Amino acid sequence: MTSESTLHRDSRLAKLRTLEEKGYNPYPYCFKPNAYAADLQEKYKDLEAGAETQDRVTIAGRAMAVRNSGMFIDLKDVSGKIQVFCHKNHLNEEDLALLKSLDVGDIVGVSGYIRRTPRGELSVSAEKFDIIAKSLQPLPEKFHGLTDIDARYRQRYVDFIMNDDSKEIFKKRCRITSAIRRYFEENGFLEVETPMLHPIMGGANAKPFITHHNTLDMDLYLRIAPELYLKRLVVGGFDRVFEIGRNFRNEGIDKSHNPEFTALEAYQAYADYNDMAELIPNLIKYVAEKVLGTTVLHVGEHDIDLAQPWAKKSMLELVKEYTGADFMEAETLEEAKAMAQKVGVDASDCISWGKVVSEVFDAKVEANLIQPILVMDMPRDISPLAKTHRQNPRLVEHFDAYIAGMEMGCAYSELSNPLEQRERFEAQCADREAGDDEAQMLDEDFVNALENGFPPSGGMGMGIDRLAILLTGAETIRDVIAFPTLRKKD
Repeated sequence: MTSESTLHRDSRLAKLRTLEEKGYNPYPYCFKPNAYAADLQEKYKDLEAGAETQDRVTIAGRAMAVRNSGMFIDLKDVSGKIQVFCHKNHLNEEDLALLKSLDVGDIVGVSGYIRRTPRGELSVSAEKFDIIAKSLQPLPEKFHGLTDIDARYRQRYVDFIMNDDSKEIFKKRCRITSAIRRYFEENGFLEVETPMLHPIMGGANAKPFITHHNTLDMDLYLRIAPELYLKRLVVGGFDRVFEIGRNFRNEGIDKSHNPEFTALEAYQAYADYNDMAELIPNLIKYVAEKVLGTTVLHVGEHDIDLAQPWAKKSMLELVKEYTGADFMEAETLEEAKAMAQKVGVDASDCISWGKVVSEVFDAKVEANLIQPILVMDMPRDISPLAKTHRQNPRLVEHFDAYIAGMEMGCAYSELSNPLEQRERFEAQCADREAGDDEAQMLDEDFVNALENGFPPSGGMGMGIDRLAILLTGAETIRDVIAFPTLRKKD
């Protein structure tokens, strides 16, 4: 805290003590407004300058500006702003004295009548004034707001107070989640909840966070994905399920990654990845229409119409298109590494053919996928939970959905053969032993669940934070998460 902010806080503390000494409580138990700024602005939009009404209202909000010793206050509530006019002819002596203790940032409650000033400003002419939350911290300077990027994320509450754009992004993000729920409910899916604490890491290739349960004296993993539990529910007879919840991955932080993030996963019995190839575009189109009122997005120099049919190309086809290398011709891992080297990608640490293909795709292709596209048919050895491709045994029926160079989600024809699933898990365990700490573990109970009969199913997953980045035009994932993970300030 700077010396200047310390002085401001001391001044506010002195005012607080003065109020308390007079027996006034600036932190009351309750206050009930009966009107909101935006509603009043709309209702009285035709009120002429200088006109007064007999309409009485009670409003509450934060004092964002105080002028003429409190005669004029710009009050901001959850809906917008309105002016408060405080004049000695309409307030008692106690309220007038209270105005002397008012600071910008205080939350106030006002009762009075509606008027429009001769200059045309709609106002509530105060007949009763209260401070209902005394602010001890000064707000950032009015015209520049909270411009320090790091401070914006660390003091997000101040960011939301000062920056309407930040607040609107977060509101849209909330509406995105609500629209996703409506889409799945309208299509016969049941929203469920599955464990956050997992005895075995599974459901995705990622590094986990590990915690310890004292009573059971056992280590547990914060979930990296809910997939294996959701599939257990399908085994149990819940044919269409979805879950929206937090996942945790102990990985890097950048513009599209945060260690904890909100994910959607959904599973549909008697379906495959072709059904998911219809579901994901339809879902994103639906959400855009509900939240934005349009399916056309403007991303940089590009116009993207989510209502248009999505392109479909295999990962290997795209790699060949952008690099000229046909990795289907690489029979061994070493041949694949050499091929990657020729196109300028260092894949020396990769432990499988599929890992090499994935590295080349990430380096050379991903950023070019601006228009909506489904990247089909992934290498088998990097996707242990998807069915082997029905035409090519080196691949699986797994696609990733891309828009604006960003992976939005993925989908599988879910592997339902328990014997093959065990083999895939065992291959992943071998990869872990070879140094791949993102490879999955053998989940015996999940394999046992499959042995009870898992119907042919399609499954999908999507990062809601990334969808929010796309639909709000945010610069980074930190803008769409209320309280992103940050490095310690010291």
